Amino acid sequence: MEPNDTIPAAPQGPVPAPAVPPAPAVPTEQAAAADESVRRRPRGRTTLIIAAAALLGISGGAAVGYGIQAERAPTPLAALSQPGLGHPAKPLSADRVPAPLPAAQDQRVRTDGDLRKLLVDRPKGAKKSLTDELGLDNGWLPIDQYAEAYYEDPHYMFEALAEGGLRRVASASWRQGKYRETGVQLLQFRSGDLHGAAEHLDGQLMYMPQDKEGAGNSGDAIKGSREGRYFLYPVERKAGYLPSYRARALAVRGDIVLDINIFDTVPISKKDIRTLAERQLERL
Repeated sequence: MEPNDTIPAAPQGPVPAPAVPPAPAVPTEQAAAADESVRRRPRGRTTLIIAAAALLGISGGAAVGYGIQAERAPTPLAALSQPGLGHPAKPLSADRVPAPLPAAQDQRVRTDGDLRKLLVDRPKGAKKSLTDELGLDNGWLPIDQYAEAYYEDPHYMFEALAEGGLRRVASASWRQGKYRETGVQLLQFRSGDLHGAAEHLDGQLMYMPQDKEGAGNSGDAIKGSREGRYFLYPVERKAGYLPSYRARALAVRGDIVLDINIFDTVPISKKDIRTLAERQLERL
């Protein structure tokens, strides 16, 4: 140190601390938003937690219930064979045996016999049909001849009747007046999974209201039959020929369908076809 240099005197009193610049102020809204972002739980996570808790509760309840049920003793089932429900061990005595059903009340006995005996009688004054006069009519009508005589498409109807289980056709026919011809057919179907008689009747009644193939009307109900109906067709006119009128009746009784047709060159009254259908139903 040079002689002329002087040492500065130490300052008197406490030394002040260096000034610290104040922190910049943070806006209140931004601070609140930052704080909320830290505390808020995402919605999706909350839903997953609730669903997981519910699933655990259901699974736990099912496990507890299964465990309780497994520890219980098995409950015996009711006996499949119980005494007194089957046939008696000993035959009934003569005074307790029920009387057999009379043949007049047993429809199966009547219809399984000669079906021709159930055909309605020919009216008084009516003449035999042409085939009957020639000795060709024995009361049975082959299916193909029935389809050919009464249907527009006989080939289709023959196949439909065969598939429906048609067993046999009993037939009666006669002539009245100059041109009136009447045919009564009883179509008996075989028993099986399909109710051929009811299905055939339903099919015929379905197309009868049509103008082209049927009678063009819904017909009238036959007394004594739940679904049976009779119909009057509109007249058919063709140049060079007499007018053609037709009436038809359809009904079912058990496995038998009755199909009655009347043809004439003059109008046919409803009474004629209705009365004939009711008479035939009474014999079935």
